[in-house]
Amino acid sequence: MNLFQRNAKLIVVFAMISGSTSGILGKLITAGSMTIGFYRLSFCLPFFIVPLLIKHRKDIIDINKKQLILCALGGVFLFGHFFCWYVAVKNTVIASAIILAGLHPLVVILFMFVFFRKRTPAKAMAGLFIALTGGILVAGMDYSFAGSNVFGNFMAFGAALCMGLYFCIGNIVREKMNAGVYIFFVFFFCWACFTAGMLLTKTPFAGYPLSDYIWLVVMTLLCQFGAHAVLNWSLGYVSSLYVSAIETGEIVSAMILAFIVLSQVPTPWQMAGAAAVITGLVYYNRHDLK
Repeated sequence: MNLFQRNAKLIVVFAMISGSTSGILGKLITAGSMTIGFYRLSFCLPFFIVPLLIKHRKDIIDINKKQLILCALGGVFLFGHFFCWYVAVKNTVIASAIILAGLHPLVVILFMFVFFRKRTPAKAMAGLFIALTGGILVAGMDYSFAGSNVFGNFMAFGAALCMGLYFCIGNIVREKMNAGVYIFFVFFFCWACFTAGMLLTKTPFAGYPLSDYIWLVVMTLLCQFGAHAVLNWSLGYVSSLYVSAIETGEIVSAMILAFIVLSQVPTPWQMAGAAAVITGLVYYNRHDLK
């Protein structure tokens, strides 16, 4: 194993931190969520095509039907996660959306047990629940299940379900598929879903402020390359549950970034929750499935 493979767990942590910038960048972009998804993938895909055609042409030719279907499902679930999350935050309070969308580690645990009979050690489960409890404290106590919020909460849970399945599929496919090839096909199918969404909703492809395109490039570098591409690569070396668990820590790094960039000072409860998230993830990591 090379240096990167030996340190895959640590690299996942940096990918999580990189992905936590999406909330702040999303606030800086005036375009809608469908446009954001379309462009961050459109800017990303060309950087995979040329290297793949030069170095991994044989890997592309050798892809079988089952692998291609799984890649397509991974892309659809990634699109589903983005779409459900964007709808959720527009229809319910942020706290409810964050907590429900953060349940994806439980989806991974259930999926891996039902289909592969993989059990999670009790101590690792305890670490996860400590981290999720900390997430509740960080999000605050402004929860609501009344009126239209019910729909938003339902979509937030849909975001968790899609994220969990996305990680599980990646863990399965990456066992036998080259990382670059898998990442390209997953991103391509996700991009196809966003393109179809743009057409169906009649969302304009151009005419946005120059600042939007600049921030979309930054989002592509940090969130698409620095987060999702790296996380997909890591699934060949760590478990999908580990990746999903570490993603829970995104709420802490997002809080820290909000303090640095937006001067949003965290409350004592939020700081206590952040400490619980970090403690839970460290405890989980010590007892993670090897």
